[in-house]
Amino acid sequence: MSYLTGGFKTEDKHTLRVDSTDIFAVQKLKNHLLFLLGKNYCREQQLIVLCIGTDRSTGDALGPLTGSKLKQLSPPGIRVYGTLDEPVHAVNLVETILDIKKTHPAPFIIAVDACLGRMESVGCIDLGSGPLCPGAGVSKELPLVGEIFINGIVNVSGFLEYFVLQNTRLSLVFRLAEIITRGIYCTALALRQGKKPSGSKNTEAAR
Repeated sequence: MSYLTGGFKTEDKHTLRVDSTDIFAVQKLKNHLLFLLGKNYCREQQLIVLCIGTDRSTGDALGPLTGSKLKQLSPPGIRVYGTLDEPVHAVNLVETILDIKKTHPAPFIIAVDACLGRMESVGCIDLGSGPLCPGAGVSKELPLVGEIFINGIVNVSGFLEYFVLQNTRLSLVFRLAEIITRGIYCTALALRQGKKPSGSKNTEAAR
């Protein structure tokens, strides 16, 4: 569980915020993810989706639920860490990061986590360049992780965060997970089909 801002500003040109009820949410996530990958990712790197959270808390289950959905779809060229059966959370996050670096010499990590934010932001997804800070929303000190972050805003911050997470609606978490999963999957398909990341200096802009 990370904080909404995580050190990043949603008005930054490299950060996209999309409402999960937007009928074009998946397309917007895919296009922006291709843009971000084009700026920093090279095809020699192993694309990793690291889904952080625990199934013991409804609000914090966004990561592992997304991971399980992605595993079922088996997006081409992507390795998924963090599922409902094998969650990545505060206890094993450092170990998992070390395992990723050991197994994949050149990993490129897309980190997915739930976060708390303002009332008007609940149900939105933030996608941007840079690492996220897992655990910050509940005052845990965990390492920054990821070259790209995806945060799903599941509830309101500022008061009794653990209680808020436990009382988050599963329907909202499920919808956020579905949109994030489809966005990542469509991105993987676009890359496999030869879609050129729009941020690349030597490629055409993705449309």
